[in-house]
Amino acid sequence: MKIGNLEVSGYAALAPMAGVADRAMRELCISYGASFCISELVSSKGVSMGDRKSKELMSVYEKERPMAVQLFGCEPDIMASAAKIAASQNPDFLDINMGCPAPKVAGNGGGSALMKDPVLAGDIVKAVVSATELPVTVKIRTGWDENNITALEVAKRCEDAGAAAVTVHGRTRTQMYAPPVNLDIIKSVKEALAIPVIANGDIDTPEKAKAVYEYTGCDFLMVGRAAMGAPWIFSQINAYLKDGTILPEPSLEEKLNTLLLQVKMMAEYKNERTAILESRKHASWYLKGMRGAAAFRRMCGEIDSFMDLEKLCNSVKEMQNNA
Repeated sequence: MKIGNLEVSGYAALAPMAGVADRAMRELCISYGASFCISELVSSKGVSMGDRKSKELMSVYEKERPMAVQLFGCEPDIMASAAKIAASQNPDFLDINMGCPAPKVAGNGGGSALMKDPVLAGDIVKAVVSATELPVTVKIRTGWDENNITALEVAKRCEDAGAAAVTVHGRTRTQMYAPPVNLDIIKSVKEALAIPVIANGDIDTPEKAKAVYEYTGCDFLMVGRAAMGAPWIFSQINAYLKDGTILPEPSLEEKLNTLLLQVKMMAEYKNERTAILESRKHASWYLKGMRGAAAFRRMCGEIDSFMDLEKLCNSVKEMQNNA
């Protein structure tokens, strides 16, 4: 698939997830075959005002390419200004968020609130496209609520304004992340647009990936929560969609080693204390579904050092091996 002039391989990309899909997770997912990844959500106002954290979120490193910086906001001129600054960080493309349901984003007119104003959505895309030579993609939802299903109109306006691709999360803002996902709307957007359409929402197995891919006719897939604690899902999806190969689950040893590696990377890229605190949620995701997972989750909440994490991993190995 091509995003503008950018060639991407494989079938599935890592979705942007604030507070989760950081540099360490993005690099791991790319190493397991994710086609591209996207930064955590970056405020266009924060960028324009020179906010330090916003600048850090836009940093791009070679091991996470192809990568986009994702911006949110509701003012075309500020979005354009932020796009120019984001482009200076040398990402492979830019992404505009029109899907985030969080009150601090949507409540201020950004993210999924733009699904209520297709004209403004189109104006924002036009402004950003005019501000950079990089390809510009847009992530949308099906609409604001069930009475305002605007995905088709927003997507068309984005395409007319110069977007290189559109990702559709198959839920409204009011649905947040609750099922079901509306694949029919994704399919209708795909049928209406000439640019690539990427399907997103509850793609959590290779079989589900294939079903969504075939039903919607989409050009690509985006995986979010299913990659938490399981970055190898991308290699599994790629193999299954390529020729039906079902890759086995990684061994317990590989899973735990990947967890330890991810936390080490987090400590290197952030700082050790932050990494240890954030490791608690990542560890619980890696251990999901294992024998004794409930007890291990309690232990995850008590991790206070890298040694604690190693002890937890050893306890998991001991219980699984003795099962």
